[in-house]
Amino acid sequence: MDPTFTTKQGQYLAYIYCYTKINGKPPAEADMQHYFKVSPPSVHQMLVKLESLGLIERKPGVGRSIRVLIDPDKIPRLQ
Repeated sequence: MDPTFTTKQGQYLAYIYCYTKINGKPPAEADMQHYFKVSPPSVHQMLVKLESLGLIERKPGVGRSIRVLIDPDKIPRLQ
């Protein structure tokens, strides 16, 4: 079954995937804040939502621990 997510959620997934692939480590919330030009609470809420949907995994209390859980072929292109 294909994962279901909004366009905006897809862009966050794409950013996390691309950032991790390029830098060898996941992005910090501050990296996403700067890229998407949003507030820190907006980024945090998005990560909480993506995690609740089972699209990402994070380790509590560990920085840069975001891991995308869906097949990379299901992630949209970063715009």
